Amino acid sequence: MEEYGFCTLREQNGLSINEAAELLEVNAKTIRRWENGETTPRKVYMEVLRHRLESRKVPEPETPPFTFIDLFAGIGGMRRGFETVGGKCIFTCEWDDYAQRTYRANFPDDHAIAGDITRISASDIPRHDVLLAGFPCQPFSIAGVSKLNSLGRDHGFMNKTQGTLFFEVLRILKHHRPAAFLLENVKNLRSHDKGNTFRTICGALEDDLGYNISFRIIDAKGYVPQHRERIFIAGFRDDTGFDFDRLEFKEPGKGPVLHSILHSPDEEAEGHYTGKMKNEYSGNATVVDDRYTLSDKLWNYLQAYAAKHKAAGNGFGFGLNTPDAKARTLSARYYKDGSEILIDQPGNNPRRLTPRECARLMGFDPDRETRMSIPVSDTRAYKQFGNAVAVPVVREIARYMAPHIMRINNPGELFENATSPGRSGPQERQLEIG
Repeated sequence: MEEYGFCTLREQNGLSINEAAELLEVNAKTIRRWENGETTPRKVYMEVLRHRLESRKVPEPETPPFTFIDLFAGIGGMRRGFETVGGKCIFTCEWDDYAQRTYRANFPDDHAIAGDITRISASDIPRHDVLLAGFPCQPFSIAGVSKLNSLGRDHGFMNKTQGTLFFEVLRILKHHRPAAFLLENVKNLRSHDKGNTFRTICGALEDDLGYNISFRIIDAKGYVPQHRERIFIAGFRDDTGFDFDRLEFKEPGKGPVLHSILHSPDEEAEGHYTGKMKNEYSGNATVVDDRYTLSDKLWNYLQAYAAKHKAAGNGFGFGLNTPDAKARTLSARYYKDGSEILIDQPGNNPRRLTPRECARLMGFDPDRETRMSIPVSDTRAYKQFGNAVAVPVVREIARYMAPHIMRINNPGELFENATSPGRSGPQERQLEIG
């Protein structure tokens, strides 16, 4: 195992500074001094964390059915989906330090998390079978193409993507040519820049790199109690017949409601999210902390803002939900006022979701007994969950993709019969990159 410092070991264990102090029976100020380099922790403390980390690791098969890399990984939603079908993550890249912290706490790996993808050589990334990426949506410039035209040089769709983070995905695909990939983005990617962005993406993947692609916009409402439409683009090095349009996903109208993810009084108290009821007759019942209830000032502001826009004929406003409802899309701005998903509290102002409830809303916590580690502040947690994928949707896609991945990795008679006549394998293309 790579030799990690105290701070990294603590984060990989999913421990806050206070939790680590309690575990090691030292003062929180002592932990901070260790992490600031003022003093050095004794070896026994390091061994306690290493032993705890090893005990948290999930046993993996010696030979996984396929390997994958996790780019623009966020807090690991795509990874969770593909691990459920046996895949093994061998490389992770995420530039945000706080997202890295949450990722480490939930995936105690032996591989480090890479930062800025633009500074990573494709040759330094291990060979893999599948590439996963939830890349940012950016417009593509025509400057590079104009320059090539002026020089009389050929160009492809890939040239249009230079200077964007999607280009980083393309260069890694070109270098390693994995069996498959899955890309995720917001629904509006299809219409972004009047459709030019999506046409460029598809052209680069199909025409320049020679992958067989299929895409689909999927609403997670059939799996989690929120309306969350995202576009997924699956690509395969060989034509295995994979077609998103022929796959069945749960109907949005038949999915769970908010009651399934909201705090229940019979749950154990957790940090500052929840605490015991202040009632002598409540026993061990717990309740969401008052900090998540909107102040009178904020609630009055949101109501006035909604009324103003309603009068103007606009649809802007807060989303007030009862437990039997389904929510709007959780966004990265939820930390500001929580207005898109407010929970009704009869006799009181509405409240925000807690970060734990957000973890359930996004499918990171599959049930009330299973809790992912949330080692960051509420503000950071809201941003991370708002930017994440709905895990059950990715799990479903991974289940559909897995046999196609294996068909490419281990071609047999079924695959030979499924390939196009006269096609012997992946078609390599000479690409003009720069």
